[in-house]
Parts: sequence; C-alpha cells; structure tokens
Amino acid sequence: MLGCAAHGYTRSSILSTLSPMTKNPETSNASRSRTIAFVFPGQGSQYVGMGADLVARSAAAAGAFERADAALGMPISRLILEGPAEDLDRTVNAQPAILATSMAFLEAIRSEARDAGIEIKPTAMAGHSAGQYAAAVAADAIDYADALRLVRERGRIMQERGIAGGMGAVIGLSDEIVHEIVREARQHGEISVANANAPGQIVLSGVIPALVFALEMSKTVGARKAARLTVSVASHSPLMRRARDEFGKILTRVPFRDPQVPMLGNVHAGLINTAEGLRSELTEHLVHGVQWTATVRRMVSGGVTDFVEVGPGKVLSGLIRRISPDVETHHADAPSDRSLLALLATLREMPA
Repeated sequence: MLGCAAHGYTRSSILSTLSPMTKNPETSNASRSRTIAFVFPGQGSQYVGMGADLVARSAAAAGAFERADAALGMPISRLILEGPAEDLDRTVNAQPAILATSMAFLEAIRSEARDAGIEIKPTAMAGHSAGQYAAAVAADAIDYADALRLVRERGRIMQERGIAGGMGAVIGLSDEIVHEIVREARQHGEISVANANAPGQIVLSGVIPALVFALEMSKTVGARKAARLTVSVASHSPLMRRARDEFGKILTRVPFRDPQVPMLGNVHAGLINTAEGLRSELTEHLVHGVQWTATVRRMVSGGVTDFVEVGPGKVLSGLIRRISPDVETHHADAPSDRSLLALLATLREMPA
C-alpha cells in the first residue's frame, strides 16, 4: 500500500480521486478499480522542439515556459524550442529544460481537465533521476521557480565537481551477471550500477578504464548491446561525492514542504512523505543508483494500474511496460493532432 485511502473511478463527468488499493490476484484488470501514477522523465529525454505544438495551443503550457524564463533569468524556452541541440544537451541546460517542459505538459493537462469538468488526482508520483524535481513540484513539495534554479545548480555542480568518468548502457544481460561484471571491473577503478531501468537494461557509471572493461566483458558474455553514452559525467555513482556534499548544502537553504501526493524515491524505491525525506533523497541520489525497476514494482504492488508519463518523449512508458507488462501506460507527448483531452478521455472511460 502507498498509504492513502482507497477510491476508484466512477462513470460520472468527474474523474474520482485516485488512491491505492490492495491488489487481488483473483480480480481482473477489467473489473477492479483503476489508480494512476504520474511519472516524470529525466536527462536524456530532451530534444529540440519538445513541447512546441503544446505551447502553441495551450496558454497554460506557454505560461509554464514564461515562468521558467523568469526564474532562470535566461530564455530557456528559446533553447528548448529552437536549440541548438549541443547547447540543450549540456547537463546544466538539459535538466531545467526537461523540468520546464514537464511542467508545461502538467499545466496543460490540469487546465484541459478543468475545462472538461474532470478531476484527476494521481495516487503516487515518481521521477527518473532529475525527473524527481518535476515530481516534487507536481506534489506541491517545492515551488516551481526554486526547483528550476536547483536543477540548474545541480547540473553545474555535477559537471564541475564530479570526478571525471563516463556512463554506459548494458542491454540483454541479467542483473546478476551485470553485478558480477561490475565486481570484476572494480580492479580497474570505481564503477557501479547507475540505473536499474528495467529487467535486462542497466546503466553503469564509473571511471573510464573500469567502464571500458565492464562494457567489453558484457559483450563477451553475450550482451545484446554494451556501449558508452554521450555524457561526460559519472552520474549516480560515488564519483559524485564532492558534488553531493556541495549540493547538499544548497538544499538545506531551500524551503521544502511535505508532498501532498506520496512520492517514490530513486535510491531505495521507498516512500517519501516528508520535506526532510525529500531533501535527503535529492541529496543522496547523486551518489546512488536509480532503482527504477524497484520503484515501478513498488507502485504496482501498491495498486497502481495506470502510469501517465508527463514530459518529453515516452522512454519511461517503454521501461514500465518491460517491468510490468500488465499495467497501462499513457504519455502526454503526443502529435499536435491529438489533444490532451484524448488522454483524459481514455482515463475517464476506464471501468469502475
């Protein structure tokens, strides 16, 4: 359970409050109540032009971009919409850009839901890595402007204070085999699992000699893919200790609130219900891996049946289907000819 009272959908014009339920293996998906989790993507989902169709037709989305420009004192929206890609992909820009775009989608969803007379309240929220900041804003645990400034500082500090290293993806091997490879690779330097994204899909992070060794060994033992990622930092690894210590001091000066919707953490896939718990999570996940598989499974075991990816792309939707094939996934980043109301209508039409 995720710690809230249980409610389900009704067939009225209002989408009822969504809260967790105990799963009953004898009850089919078609007959049991539905509950939603909002999930927010992190760095790597950015692309030039993300949200362009949305801001052109949604005043709420355009407003989210305008507030981002004001909070950062720079035209981040122009970089999002026009590029160039090499500037957008820089960690210091990518993280606030993804946060701003995710908030544009969220504000558009909320605005169109209000106009349609639909009330939609997720039972849980989670973000992948930097996506945790979007989740925290959505859960009313931090102000949007503060979150934007924080993720920009986070990106800068990770780039400047992290020990030089890199990251690489390993696809097609079991978690057990990858962990054994990591243990072998540590003879060449610091390396760890940065992201447990889905079964058979793991990202490693470490110093270059150890990373190269681990990727080559992964190929040798049958990985479908083992390749370096185009990043210059070793995110979510002990190589970020100095970054964590500096960023942690900044976080102590930022006002957080208790999340109004339960959040799931990256570090241990645990519940975050307090301001201090969130501050601790955002500090420690710089040096710990993102346990996305465990996070999704925790939400599913708590009764979540539907995941809505709020932000650019649909990477998380794909990962979630690999982790739990029986759940439904929905993504807000759709072509311009599909209104967000189509997404809301889909959710409203779920069986009670």
